[in-house]
Order: sequence, then C-alpha cells, then structure tokens
Amino acid sequence: MISGRLRDTKLIVNLGAIRHNIQEQQKQLAPNSKIFAVVKANAYGNGLVPVAQTAIKAGATGTCVAILDEALELRDSGITSLILVLGITPVENAHIAAEAGVSLTVGSLDWLEDYHQLAIANHWTKPLKVHLGIDSGMGRIGFTTVESFNEAVKFVREHHEFEFEGMFTHFATADSADDSYFNKQVNKWEQFVSSLTELPPFVHMANSATGMWHREKITANTVRMGISMYGQNPSGRELAATLDLQPVEQLVTSISFVKKLKAGESVSYGATYTAQEDEWLATLPIGYADGYPRCMTGYKVLVDGQFCDIAGRVCMDQMMIRLPKPYPVGTRVVLMGRSGDKEITADDLADQAGTINYEIMTNINNRVHRVYTD
Repeated sequence: MISGRLRDTKLIVNLGAIRHNIQEQQKQLAPNSKIFAVVKANAYGNGLVPVAQTAIKAGATGTCVAILDEALELRDSGITSLILVLGITPVENAHIAAEAGVSLTVGSLDWLEDYHQLAIANHWTKPLKVHLGIDSGMGRIGFTTVESFNEAVKFVREHHEFEFEGMFTHFATADSADDSYFNKQVNKWEQFVSSLTELPPFVHMANSATGMWHREKITANTVRMGISMYGQNPSGRELAATLDLQPVEQLVTSISFVKKLKAGESVSYGATYTAQEDEWLATLPIGYADGYPRCMTGYKVLVDGQFCDIAGRVCMDQMMIRLPKPYPVGTRVVLMGRSGDKEITADDLADQAGTINYEIMTNINNRVHRVYTD
C-alpha cells in the first residue's frame, strides 16, 4: 500500500515512549520475569519493524504477532529473537515457521499429528517450536481440558520434530472491574500448570490488563505486553492505570485550503452542515480511507491549542473544520494528541466512535506516513 510521504498527514510515533512503557512494566514484575512485546497488526498501527526493534533493545525477550507473514517480515528485517505467532497457522505452512525459527501456537492434538505426518513425508528435520494454547474461558482457541493438553504435551515430547517452548492462555475480562470471570479463568489455568511436573521455558498468562491490575495473580514467568506498551489503558476508562504510561502516537495533519463560508452555505456530502453566519472553514487532507472514522463527523480537532469542530461529513480523503479565525495553509492540526494544554486521546476518539482505543489505533492505515521520533 502507498504511504503518503508527499502529503502533510502523518502518524508521529515516539519510540522513546515505547522504551519507557516497557521499563515501567518490567519494574513491577517479579525478578527474572520476561516480556513479550505484542506487535501484531502493524504494531497496533505504529509500524511493525521499528517498534519491534525498539522493544527488543528496551529489554523485551521476544515479540508476538498474529500471523506467520508478520513473523517472517520481522525475520527478514534482521530480528533474531523469539517470535511467537498467536493465531493458528495452517499446518501445511508450519514448516516455513520451523525453517525461520518462528514459534507457533498449537491448540489441538490433531494439528500436531497432522504436522508429524507431513514432517515424515517431506523429511522435515528442523524442530518446530510450539506454544500450547489453553482455552481457560476466552472461547477462541486452545485446549479446553487438562487431559487433552497432557496428551499433546506427551506427543510433543515424544517426537523430535517438535520443541515444547511454551504454554499460555488469554483472559477475556482482565480489564474489567468485576474480576469474578477472571478469577474463574485463573483457577482453570492453574489446573493446567499444576498438571505438569516439568514446565516449558516460557509460561505466559498475563496480557497488558493482567500485568496492570492482577500482578499478584500471575503464575507465569512471562508477560505479553500489548496496548499498554503503546501507552494506552486496556480498559479505556473503566479502571485507572497503575503504570506511568506515555502515549506513543500522535495523528497530525495540516490545513490544505482555507475559505470564507457565507451564511446559508453548506458543506460536504449530504449538505448536512449549513453555516448560520459567515465563518472561516479549512480543509484537511485526511479522511476515512486513512482510517479516521467517518463517524467523527461533528467531533473536533485541535488547531493552535483550540478545539475546532468538524463541519459536515468526513469524506474519503478530506474533511472540513470550522476555524475561529483565518489560519494560513500549512497550519498544523492535531486529530489525536496534544496541542498547547489541550489533548484528544485515543479514548476520546473511541468514545465518539462507539468503540475501543484498540480499534482506533489499528485502523490508521499505511497511507498515513509514519514518522519516528526518540
């Protein structure tokens, strides 16, 4: 996909904040605990390779991605540390992971048996590193009974084409004030852990929310740090953050056109906004095709430390805003971030869009050029 380098719209990513957030989490963990930096979905929109490289240098033991293609992109960039694919990889492609030294999530004995047969038939000899996923209540992927899990562990240990590198689970409600379901999942997880006399090197059950609000219940040696690494609260506004997090990204653009809108004149598709009096209007070179939600119509941006309303519907590639006075073309506009003493956060945008901060961040697509600062 084309990156709009010649358009003055960009996502500014502060790599120093990535380092700070990792170090803040590390300080709160038990000695010798490890961190996996979750960089799936283009590092939550911030740029897969630069963020992964920064996280590793900041002390992360490894990285987590969603699909094998992301892992291979990291390997091609020169990253040699552990990379775990969190989703299920088609068994016929798993040998690619083995050759690249990429670890895969496995959630069923059938998958292991199928890979075993393929390895024999194709003479694949390099061991495949596996992390056995446990479904303790997320209902997504993984082993649901201790018996089936132990069968898989036995199979992996008996066949040389596998390396039992890790086991993990994922929590559905770790970011909720009501911890009853979370505790139910923890109890189930502990049954799986206690069923083994010898644990694999990496045992991970803590996501960002667990690492923030349930540190005392972590029965593992590794934390998967996701949205908190990007300076965001996993719960949105439900729970107060317990780490000193710094937001990593700012979404900015600049005024591309300024005009005087006469009273009675309308703006944008559907003519949904009509000026009640003469006013100044600016056009911005960003729209919903860049991942800025169309439902932001009627919301606000920041110009010169002042909130300015979005006028009319957000278009595919452009949008219009009301100005308190004429500003020159090229004036900076902040859609997410700080201007003066005012700020628009990912949570603010999520509230307006009726979604979560995760979606706001990951929706900013590659047409928005990334600029990295330190």
